[in-house]
Amino acid sequence: MVIGILKEGAFEKRVALLPESVLSLTKSMVSVLVEENAGEKAFASDVEYKAAGATIVPKTEIFRQADMVIMINPPSEAEMALFRENTILLAALNPYFNTDLVRKLALKNITSFSLDVIPRTSRAQSMDILSSMATVAGYKAVLTAANTLPKFFPMFMTAAGTIAPAKVLILGAGVAGLQAIATSRKLGAVVEVFDVRAAVREEVMGLGAKFVEVEGAIDDKSAGGYAVEQTDEFRKKQALAVHEHAVKSDVVICTAQIPGKKAPLLLRKETVDGMKPGSVIVDLAASTGGNCELTRDNATYVHQGVTIIGNSSFPVDMPTDASKMFGKNTLNFLKLMITPKGELNLNWDDDIVKGTCVTHNKEIVHERVKALINP
Repeated sequence: MVIGILKEGAFEKRVALLPESVLSLTKSMVSVLVEENAGEKAFASDVEYKAAGATIVPKTEIFRQADMVIMINPPSEAEMALFRENTILLAALNPYFNTDLVRKLALKNITSFSLDVIPRTSRAQSMDILSSMATVAGYKAVLTAANTLPKFFPMFMTAAGTIAPAKVLILGAGVAGLQAIATSRKLGAVVEVFDVRAAVREEVMGLGAKFVEVEGAIDDKSAGGYAVEQTDEFRKKQALAVHEHAVKSDVVICTAQIPGKKAPLLLRKETVDGMKPGSVIVDLAASTGGNCELTRDNATYVHQGVTIIGNSSFPVDMPTDASKMFGKNTLNFLKLMITPKGELNLNWDDDIVKGTCVTHNKEIVHERVKALINP
């Protein structure tokens, strides 16, 4: 079996597999082709890939020879044109939003697996790229906020008097939110956390933060640990609670998202207007509309003295460890599809393999994606 690793687009610094992950594949008798300079922005050289047993080739050769192509981001139009029929694609396709791409993959008879829709089960935890990248994002968001805030995070006792610690409000206690809590606390901030899921209270408090609870939230256990859409009545209570805590905060980190839907609006304009000048908002949900009403995706600007940072791509800024985590998740997924002799085995009886597949045999086979495209 031949696997190809592509160099990502100009904005991306990560690479799907680092040389250490490639070595695991070549030891399993898998041939690996790596595009020239694919890992340079993640500080992995072509020399290291060769030492791991890979062959360095131009992009066109990967599409000509590879049985499977592994990427981080969805393929571009130019890359789609290079795909041969019956090639297998592994990437984070974001299929709930990239429906046109899904249609094209089906028409071209590409068997595609979207690594960002791996089922949320205990067996699949080691393959969960969303959790890995959310860990990076939560950490980096807090560091970015700390660098932007015009005051200290920790409390200081100085000859000039006592410096009060920064107050941080974190919206959403998923993986990114929990990492943001841990990082904020390590930096010495006082942290409050809002989440509609009461089940995360213990985790939040265990990390040293205060859990802000609003009564009446819907907590759907079938949602795989994600938040779900709430009633209008609850959203009014939620808006009031968030407003009361946000206007007292120095930093607000927004992490709340609902898979396949627009991000919930939690921080309204009137709340931002009431925040202290010099305060910072970091919105990790920017690419899906943002938790803050004033968020602009991939943009940082100041609104009435409040700095608003819309960034859903923080893992790009930590390419070495982000690539390492992504690659390990991908390797664990590949173990379900590759035999000890390096041969492909698509086991459709495996719930993870089946649940991650988006297109196969010119059809859209992922039930939720199919329902979105053909309601």
